[in-house]
Amino acid sequence: MKHYILAILLLLSWGVSAQKSKTVIHILNADMADYDERLGKDVQRLIGNVVMRQDSTYFYSDSAYYNEKTKFFDGFGNVHIIVNDSVNIYSKLLKYNGETKFAELFHDVILKDDSTVLKTQYMTYDRVKHLATYPNKGTITRNDKKLVSRKGYYRDDIKVLYFRKDVVGTMPDYKIVSDTLVYDTDNEIMYFYGPTNIYNKENTLFGNYGWYNTETELAYLDRRASLRNEKQTMTADTMYYNKKTSYAKALNDVIIEDTVNKGILKGNYAEMWKDLGKCMITNNLRGYYYEETDTLFAKADTLYIIFDTLTNDIQRIKAFYNVRFFRNDIQGKCDSLHYVVADSTVYMRTKPVIWAEDSQLSGDSINIHIRKKSIDKLLMRPNAFVIQQDSIDGFNQIKGKQITTFFKGNDIDHMFNEGNAETIYWLRDDDGSLIGVNFSQSAEMDIRIRNRQISNIKYFKNIKETLYPEEQLKDNMEYLNGFLWQEDIKPMRSEF
Repeated sequence: MKHYILAILLLLSWGVSAQKSKTVIHILNADMADYDERLGKDVQRLIGNVVMRQDSTYFYSDSAYYNEKTKFFDGFGNVHIIVNDSVNIYSKLLKYNGETKFAELFHDVILKDDSTVLKTQYMTYDRVKHLATYPNKGTITRNDKKLVSRKGYYRDDIKVLYFRKDVVGTMPDYKIVSDTLVYDTDNEIMYFYGPTNIYNKENTLFGNYGWYNTETELAYLDRRASLRNEKQTMTADTMYYNKKTSYAKALNDVIIEDTVNKGILKGNYAEMWKDLGKCMITNNLRGYYYEETDTLFAKADTLYIIFDTLTNDIQRIKAFYNVRFFRNDIQGKCDSLHYVVADSTVYMRTKPVIWAEDSQLSGDSINIHIRKKSIDKLLMRPNAFVIQQDSIDGFNQIKGKQITTFFKGNDIDHMFNEGNAETIYWLRDDDGSLIGVNFSQSAEMDIRIRNRQISNIKYFKNIKETLYPEEQLKDNMEYLNGFLWQEDIKPMRSEF
């Protein structure tokens, strides 16, 4: 809450007239002093090593005009003000009102307070409010930090700087560009109250509201924040980022976009460990991968992205629990999915099922091999099972220890069934009339697909084959052991 308090204190200091004690201005030194009648009988002209004091504040200049009645004086040349033995102000010209304790300083103005240095060409200083103001561009340096803005304010009692309009902060490892920024120098925290970018050599942070701790290098960004590099962008309602550890946490309406791979992830919570090359997103997770001719939609409970820490290139993607994906020509579900970029393979585990064309493919595990951004083949093992709905009635089925499905374009071209291979398929004539139901077994089979139907099967070793007329089928005879048609859980476009 301190940033709210600081802002309130600043606003109050500008808008409220504080009680001013009436104190005397003492002339402590001048090499020569006289009255200049041209300026009035109450005006003294002080020349050479002028020293004046009001309360605990000392004023130095080469020369000065002092009006005893109005307590107003002008200082000329090598102006130096010392406030409470801590704040030093320098300029070439000073106009000071002793009644209001308000100073105007002109030309090469410098304010120094510990390691804080303010430079501008025109500045006002209110001793009562402890407020320095520059309305036309100023530069603040503090240790290795430099901040420039069109307007600025400094409260020397609470050590707070306020910057307004075209704020640019430059540090050794990063730069801040903001509209409105408050710098609490005691705690080394910068608060921003408008659109703000924080740049470093690796990425750019953006937020419309938040703070940045310049010592711990922890940033809090709110009201739609983002973290981006050349290849990826993470956007959220709220974000925390630690530059030292390269750790980021994003909350609410999180969007991670990969501009190179044309992929988008959405969720409500995300974390990134840049030094470890890992990113996680969860809570209502949705994913979209935009291809040339179609879009792949996906969702899961949680997803991890593993990337190269130097290039930011994605190396692996891991999705866990309730994984589902949809594309017009292929759909799938499983409980664990792992995509490895190096071998262009998707590994589906824990009750994986894929629907392609009119076919349902399942097994204890499924591997999807990608070639030229298209599916090249599927490997199902063990307990591989392929079910294809017949054009009129029944189900064509292929079962074995391992089935490899080969694609041509986006269509299944043929399958190779290895180990205890079994098939049931409905054999039809060219006009679609049923010839019979074929039951076959062999060690291996090569199944050819044309027009999305089984067109030919080659058997290898230990071949058994029987053709039954439909009327001779007994109850459930037309189903292989383990048959499970799962059309009711097939992913649909409407759920993404």
